[in-house]
Amino acid sequence: MTTASFLSYARGLRMLAKVAATAALLAGSAQMALSHDSALPAGARAMSALELYKLYRDKSWRWENGAGMMTDANRRFSAWSNGETGKTWAEGRWVITETGLMCLKATWHTDKGAFPAKTCFSHRLASGAIYQKREPDGGWYIFRHATPRKEDEASKLIAADLVSEQRDTIQAALGVPLVTEQ
Repeated sequence: MTTASFLSYARGLRMLAKVAATAALLAGSAQMALSHDSALPAGARAMSALELYKLYRDKSWRWENGAGMMTDANRRFSAWSNGETGKTWAEGRWVITETGLMCLKATWHTDKGAFPAKTCFSHRLASGAIYQKREPDGGWYIFRHATPRKEDEASKLIAADLVSEQRDTIQAALGVPLVTEQ
């Protein structure tokens, strides 16, 4: 490998790392949008898999520069973003547990290639309010108040497909074949 090709390869890896970080932050944009962490109340319990399923199934999560969709069929997760690092799209799965964890596992595609990413959120319920934190080191915040508010991050969960058209447009622009998992 020549020095020039090695430097080009290294630049490509740095770009993929930046895009990976951006994609992972997309799913965690809720926490970044909030100015302070909330203390997790004593007695808060982990949300059940059924509660998480009802919260996220067949909904799009609208982000600042994109959206992710958690469909019921095969627990498919798909997403798109058009941010500072460029256009990206993703396909994968969303996973929930009885311990209050919801994870987005997907392969993100850019004009530089494809890479896997996993972003997880813990959920707790206390007095009707849902608390969320990005794992492993995020802070707890109120995802949905007991009496929902329009500024709650949970209000960005929309029972509509905000993903497919944009994802397909970005996929076509990047010239990368869309592969759906069966």
